[in-house]
Formats: sequence, C-alpha cells, structure tokens
Amino acid sequence: MKKAINIRPYLPQDKDSVLELMSLLVPTYFAEEEIADLDHYLDQEIELYFVAERQGKIVAAAGINFEKAEGIGKLSWDFVHPEAHGQGLGTKLLQHRIHILQSLDDIKTISVRTSQMAYRFYEKNGFETVAIKKDFWAPGFDMYKMLYRG
Repeated sequence: MKKAINIRPYLPQDKDSVLELMSLLVPTYFAEEEIADLDHYLDQEIELYFVAERQGKIVAAAGINFEKAEGIGKLSWDFVHPEAHGQGLGTKLLQHRIHILQSLDDIKTISVRTSQMAYRFYEKNGFETVAIKKDFWAPGFDMYKMLYRG
C-alpha cells in the first residue's frame, strides 16, 4: 500500500531537511557547490516553494519563480529523495506546480532549467528542450532550458 503524500508550502523550519535531502543527490544529480546555491535561494529568492511529505518526513521539494513582466513561470530547485525515485513524487510535484501556473492569467510560458540527468523526466511530461549550455551548473553539469508544450 502506498503511503499518502502531502504537498504543502515550504516553511523556514524546513530548511535543514531540504538541504539535507539535496545533499543525498550529490554528486549524482547536483554538484557539491549547488548546496550553497540552494541555501541562498531558500533565504533570498523563494517566491513559491513546496515540500512533499510522507509520514511527516520531507521526501521531495520544488519551487516556482516568476518573470512576471515576460509572463514566465519558472520551475526551480526540484528534487526527490533517492529512495523515492520512480514512485511518482516528482510527477505529482510537477503537476501541482503546472496547475498553479496555468491558473495564473499573467503566466503565458512555463520554463525549467535542468541538467542532462533530469531533462528526460521533463520531456516525458510535456517539455521541449530549447537550449543546452555545457558545464553551466558546474563542470560536467550541463544546463537544459526547456519549455512546457503541454
């Protein structure tokens, strides 16, 4: 039986758990130096950020940022506990954020910047790669800019 997932807004007291969760994904999905980038983001750049809990434990996190003047909603800093990969958590968080963005009249484009390790997940969920920059996030971590086509 699958355990229930609760998606809720991020709270400042979640920070240590979210950083610890991301550290479990280094170096497979993120470069070590990106932990400091996430730390800064959580303190300074959050617009909308969510965590997914299972039995009271944070098992995934994901955000949304905006370029409102351009009508762009940007998916940001999403990741899932390595032991929970393949269980639909990433898809649930993605659908949650897409639903929010589609409900906003001023958002015309949904974009994400990801790496070569995760772009196929977004392709399966309606995104198309529009640009690739080698070694963007860190050496060996390319940036894939993708747009949602639905």
